[in-house]
Amino acid sequence: MSSDVLHRMENGVSWVTLNRPDAMNAVTWDQRERIIALLADASADPSVRAVVITATGKGFCAGADLRGAPVAGERVAGDVARTIRLGAQRLISAVLDCEKPVIAAVNGTAAGIGAHLAFACDLVLAAEPASFIEVFVRRGLVPDGGGAYLLPRLVGPQRAKELMFFGDSLPASDAERIGLVNRVVPADDLAKTAREWAERLAAGPTRALALTKQLVNASLDADRAMAFAAEAAAQEINMTTRDANEGVASFVERRTPQYRGL
Repeated sequence: MSSDVLHRMENGVSWVTLNRPDAMNAVTWDQRERIIALLADASADPSVRAVVITATGKGFCAGADLRGAPVAGERVAGDVARTIRLGAQRLISAVLDCEKPVIAAVNGTAAGIGAHLAFACDLVLAAEPASFIEVFVRRGLVPDGGGAYLLPRLVGPQRAKELMFFGDSLPASDAERIGLVNRVVPADDLAKTAREWAERLAAGPTRALALTKQLVNASLDADRAMAFAAEAAAQEINMTTRDANEGVASFVERRTPQYRGL
């Protein structure tokens, strides 16, 4: 299983790479658990300052591959909902809740839960050949993995319904145009651009970035009073960090700040 998810640390960046190219990186139960664990480790490890999720081969993630799931007995009422909660929803929540900024470097097709894995990331880079597919309707299924939560917040309800009702393949250039992707780059430049972005984030004020991520994500479900209260609380917390004091001191002293993620 370890070879199905490659992991390395490089300059404060945790690189998480799906590695089942022959299966277009359809994610198995074991892979999902490994990714969730690596994201939890990233939150708890001060040496990790940013995360990149990417894949080998021509596909980013073709969806879920349930063949590696634990063998279940006879299905009873509640099993499907429980499977979704403990499976796809846990994976997407792990990305959204990670306390470090997470970049998706989408090298190829991202379908179903693979698309949602990318959309849950804080920043999305896509190679020119990449595409995104809300494949569920093609199988007569309801979207899972937070798709109906993520997409309307990213592109609005009408666009979200169009993508989910028809299940058409959305090229990377169109995904960028409607706001699902931050930037599209040539395939040969994807890893280089992801590295540049991740290392820039890794050199930043890590706790401030974590609090900013929490504020932005929470704002989508909050009214103004709740958002303003959360902002004030985040400022209070952040001003106890070494990096915040370094940032203020470097401004006063007219020098480049040296952030340590503390």
